[in-house]
Amino acid sequence: MLRQLHQELGIPDDFAHPGSAPLFEEAAELVDVGPNLVGRMQRLAPAAAGQWISMVDAAAGDDVALMIVSGFRGYEYQAGLIRRKLESGQMIEEILCVNAAPGYSEHHTGRAVDVATPGSRPLTEAFEDTDAFRWLSRNAEIFGFSMSYPRDNPHGFIYEPWHWAFRDA
Repeated sequence: MLRQLHQELGIPDDFAHPGSAPLFEEAAELVDVGPNLVGRMQRLAPAAAGQWISMVDAAAGDDVALMIVSGFRGYEYQAGLIRRKLESGQMIEEILCVNAAPGYSEHHTGRAVDVATPGSRPLTEAFEDTDAFRWLSRNAEIFGFSMSYPRDNPHGFIYEPWHWAFRDA
């Protein structure tokens, strides 16, 4: 299935190279954690969901609002993101610096969240200038979360201060 998706999207056969993100399986079990910014219900793996909810509550106790933009995304959903960008004229090499190829997104695991906060445009580097980012930088590890793609990360993805993943089992 992944091979066919990659061929359809024009993802090079040598895409998975040393230093690239690992291959991720889709989560087998997911639970609802609330709607995202546009009202679409988001889901996470159970352990990540519990810690996400606890982290959101703790941040709220410190007057910091953490909102989920995106949680679990399946292979086909990830392919759809890439298809839309290809249809708009973007090159696959450019897209793969911003969007992981199907199979290579932490979102497949149900353990990754894209985070936003009021007053900051979602999914932009401007998130690093928010109280939410500063709060996450100080506290996310307590809840088992860490930022996946810092500047100059070894996976070749752009800097994503909004993307955090649950690491504890």
